[in-house]
Parts: sequence; structure tokens; C-alpha cells
Amino acid sequence: MKRIVKYMFAVSVLAGSTTACDDNFLQQDPFQNLAEGSFLKNEGDLPIYLNGLYALYAEGHQSGNAYDDVAPTQMKGSPIAMPDLASDNAVAFTGTAGNPSARLDGTYKTPTDGSKTANGWDWTSLKQVNYFLKHVHDADGSVSDPSALNKWIAEAYFFKAWDYYKKLYIFGEVPWFDLDLNVDSPELYAPRTPRVELADSILSLLNFAVANIKDGGAADGRINRDMVNFLKARFCLFEGTFRKYHTELGLQNTANKFLAEVETACEAIIATNRYELFKAKAKTPSYPGTVIDSYWQMFGLVQSPATDGNKEAILARVYDGPEGKLGHGMSRYYIMNRGNASGRYSKGATKSFIEDYLCIDGQTISTSPLFKGYDGLWEELDNRDPRLTQTVEKPGAYLTIFDRDKATLSLADNGLKYPEITYNCPTANQCVTGGPSVTGYYIIKHMTTDLPSNGSTSKGRQTAVMFRYGEVLLMLAEAKAELGTLTNGDLDRTVNQLRERAGFDFATYPNSRLTTTNAPADPRLDAIWASAVDYSVTPLLREIRRERRVEMAQEGLRREDLVRWKAGKLMEVPLRGMKFTAEKQALYDGSNVGKVVNGVKITAFQAKKDIDVFVDADGFIIGFPKSPNVTNGTLKWEDRYYYWPIPLEELELNKKLTQNPGWTDIAR
Repeated sequence: MKRIVKYMFAVSVLAGSTTACDDNFLQQDPFQNLAEGSFLKNEGDLPIYLNGLYALYAEGHQSGNAYDDVAPTQMKGSPIAMPDLASDNAVAFTGTAGNPSARLDGTYKTPTDGSKTANGWDWTSLKQVNYFLKHVHDADGSVSDPSALNKWIAEAYFFKAWDYYKKLYIFGEVPWFDLDLNVDSPELYAPRTPRVELADSILSLLNFAVANIKDGGAADGRINRDMVNFLKARFCLFEGTFRKYHTELGLQNTANKFLAEVETACEAIIATNRYELFKAKAKTPSYPGTVIDSYWQMFGLVQSPATDGNKEAILARVYDGPEGKLGHGMSRYYIMNRGNASGRYSKGATKSFIEDYLCIDGQTISTSPLFKGYDGLWEELDNRDPRLTQTVEKPGAYLTIFDRDKATLSLADNGLKYPEITYNCPTANQCVTGGPSVTGYYIIKHMTTDLPSNGSTSKGRQTAVMFRYGEVLLMLAEAKAELGTLTNGDLDRTVNQLRERAGFDFATYPNSRLTTTNAPADPRLDAIWASAVDYSVTPLLREIRRERRVEMAQEGLRREDLVRWKAGKLMEVPLRGMKFTAEKQALYDGSNVGKVVNGVKITAFQAKKDIDVFVDADGFIIGFPKSPNVTNGTLKWEDRYYYWPIPLEELELNKKLTQNPGWTDIAR
């Protein structure tokens, strides 16, 4: 390679989810001192207890400093924004040595104690759910008909299904527990429940919840039928495609059962007519694009979805309580901090991620005459799907023209700050000028200009949208494509709606409207898929998957998608960043700071003496170039990574548990 040196309840979760309890109760742990059967005697107790589950499951962007680990990748911070840093979408600077997370580079070891490793083997929250389900009928005497309590049971079932879905993704088969068990309960020593039984049990919970929970309600209110249908669709898409492509399970003939449930759940949400894709009324000030940047704006909203007019949100966590009580530090640390401090990752989008975006004519970078190539100054970002420059920074917009103290975006007033290229950043405060990146492609999706969010470590107000309508459209399109029933009409109400909102012009470029017969040629991407999977990917399915990667980028689903598609080897695509061209080197040598270049004042960027850039033979920045565990920016995928290991301590305590293949086991 060539080198160029140049808690639970301390924080309320959902506005409107705590209407059944008073403020004093909100400052307590509702589970901590409950004597067996001493609570839940009246129906009014039930929603009060359930309020405590929201903080456990609807994490949003977390709260306070927002530094907690996210299972299973152990990236710190927002479960929405951070997990993609452990996928092929992005590279993250995770330490002074510049090594990737041990969970990426093959050095991760089977943990001893699951409670200290954030790998997902945690049953505390489920115990609270099962306690409720064990005692809910203690309140039968407070209602004329016990079936009146089904709506509360349905709410608990939603959380239980969510819990087991996550465990199924992480570990595969796990024990199924119906009770809130004590340390001496014999059920604790049960074996792993077979996948078929486990998945059917999750689906049964969701079907009960769909039938019995309330219909309608605010996205930041109590769990409702639309939220349950959304979770059902996401779970069934995972399980259906997992069974289809993981043929080693021998469950391919049962995959369509789950894929059909995806279609049912998505159609039910669409039929309510309550949701639509978010469309902003005006462009962000000084945004240079020719379309309204609705996509970027949606992720930076700081009020309730209703107040913001965001009808795309199905489930959201809102941070609008008393100052200092209901905030988070995600906004500040995601964008403004940098270096090796926990949760403040310097990060950058990968070249392979950027290459998946279509050109504005609906063709690929392999075939479109509009693609400008990689020479010069970020010209590869021109003439592309508008979501690209609303996800990855092109200098002249967003963070590069942002003044944090004034919370303003203005090229004229604030000048231009080029994104830093930061590989060697020994301290968190050493790289502080224009926003750091380890690939040169700075990620600005989830950036907000809200002053409290950027100026505080724990009072950020940025709304966390966990379930949104755009994903419903993607799930429906993918399920129908897998079932072989996808029509042009289906594409027009799913994928093409998303493209139209993004800014594609179907009149000028008719082929940018996807049909069942006009999937663009993409020899580059076809070759990548052919090398990564042991099945064929049709051009239409490739486009559905492309659309999902683009639309859902940095929303925490990419690695899960690779797992269910049995496409983990896509992680082996060499990690690359931007091409460090002569024009960019001339900018980054520091000589232009303070000057006016092409009518724009250059206010800051990293000077030559601070840059430590490693590039390949073609001049593209290499990810993790100095890591002893990464060869030429290429991670190594092993099929054991489709499941995470069960902690050794758990295997010792329960000898009926078996370890996942390829991971360290105990002596038996």
C-alpha cells in the first residue's frame, strides 16, 4: 500500500406513554420493591407497570450521555445511528491504535460473563415482562369482563416478542421462558428452544397483540396496532428470508409462511391511511441541492412527530420533558466530538456504500454517462440519487457550513470547513476543526442544527424514530419480490414513492422509475453479489436490496440484513474511502486556510502535519491501515458470525445449553 503523509425510569420514554402515572412515580423504579402479588390488583395498575417497559425496549437514541453499548456489535450510543458502524456501510475509529472493534476483525473471544459484555444475553427486561403476565389476572376482579384486560396483555406481548426477536437474531435458538424466574427456578436450566417453536411462539404473541391492542394513536404514545404490525413485518421478513437463504437449516419450505405475514402486516398499516412519507415544506437554508432535502430534515426533527408534521413516524421516542430530565448526548457526540473517547467515534462512509447509489437517471455508476468518476473534488457525488448527499457530506452544505455556537447553516456567513481526514487522533480534542472522518466521506444523516442538542452532553432533544413508514414500503416490496408476486403497481406504491420523495425526476428520466422489467445493468454489483452468496440474485431483487441499503442507511439494520440474506461475505469487500486526488491534497496541505477560494472563505480543515493518510495503488483511502488484524483494509468473514456466542458462565450454570458453532465451548 502507498502512504501519503500530509433508567429505567429516571427518564420518560414516549410523550403520552406515561399518562396513567404521576411525576413522582416516574422517578422510581416500578419493579424494584414489588412484593409478589402486592401490585397489579386493579386495572389502573396495569398501564402504570407497563410504562416501565417502554424505557427498556423503546431505547431511541438512549438518554443522558447516551454511551451504553448496543448489542450485539457493542458500538456505544444510539441503537439507531451507531450499529451500521459495524457493517460494510461505514468505518469507525475506535481507539488510539486505529483498530476496528474486536467484533469485526476476528479477535473477539467468547465472553465469560454475559452481563458485562453487552452481547445480548440479558434476561432482566424479559423477567419484568413475565412478572406482569404472571400477575395480570390478579386484576380480574376490578373489571366486569376479564377480556377487558387483553389490551394490556397485548402490550406486554409486544415487548416480549421484541425481546425474543432480538435474541433470535443474535443467538439463533434460545430458551423460551413463560414465567418471571427466580435463581432457583428449575425452568432456568432448560435447553435452547428449537427455532421452529421459538419463531412460532414469537409470531403467536404478535398475532394476539394485533387482535387485541388498541387501534390508532400517536407515534409517541402507547403501543398500538400499527406498531405491532410493524414489528410483526420486520420479524417475519427476518425469519422468512433467513429460512430461505440459510439452507443448512432445512426450513426453506416454511419461509413463505413468514413472508406472507409480512405482506399482511404491511398492507394493514398502509390501509389505515394514517401514514405518508415525510416531505418538508422548504429546503434547508443554504442547501445547494435542486430538490427539497426532506430525507435529511426528517432525521433532525426535535419535537413530537405530530408537532413536526411527520406522518412517517410509526413509533418514536420524544425528548421534550423538563430541561435536563429527558435529553440525550447523541446529537453532540455523533457529529461534533471526535477521537477515541467512547461513543464519540470518528467515522466515515465506505466507497462500496457510496457506489451502490444510482445516478439520477436511474442507471448505475457502471453504465450511466452522468457518473463523473473519482478524480477532482468529490465529483463522484454529483448527479446521484439525492439521498447520497443527504447522507454523506459534500463540502458546501450541512456540517461544512455549520456554526455550532449560532446553530446556523450558511456558506456566506460561516465559510467552508472541509471534513477532516482523521486517522491518527491521539486525544478527543486534538481534531476539532471541520468534523472528522476516517474515509473522507463524512456521514451527516442524523445531524441536527438544534442548538440545545449540539451544545449539551445530555440535553439533546432530537427525536428518535424507531419505526417509520418508509421501511414499511421497503418490507412490502421485498416480501412480494421474494414471493414472486411483485407488480409494477406494487413498485409504484413502494420503491418509486421513496425515489420520488428523494427527488428522482421520472418525467426527465423515465428509467429512474423502477419496473419489473427495467432493472438497470450493474456488472460491478452483480459480481460482488456473485462472490458473496451461494445463490443467484435477480436484477429486480438486487434493486430492492439496493433500495433498502440506501434508504435505511445508518438506521441500524444493515448487519441484520446481511445475516438474514446469508450475505456476510459482503463484509469482505475492501474498506475504502475517497480518492485522495492531487486536487484534494492541495486543499488539505493547509495553505488555503483563511483565504477566499472561488468566492468562498476557507475557515478550517486539518493541516498537512496532522494528516496520516494511507491509500491503495489507485489512490483510495484504506480503512484501518495500521491494524495488525486487518489486511489491506479487508476484514475476514467467518460463517460463525451469523450467530454470537453464549457466555461461558451461562454454559457452566446450565449444562443443557449448547454453544453456537465455531465459538469456544466448555468441557462437557
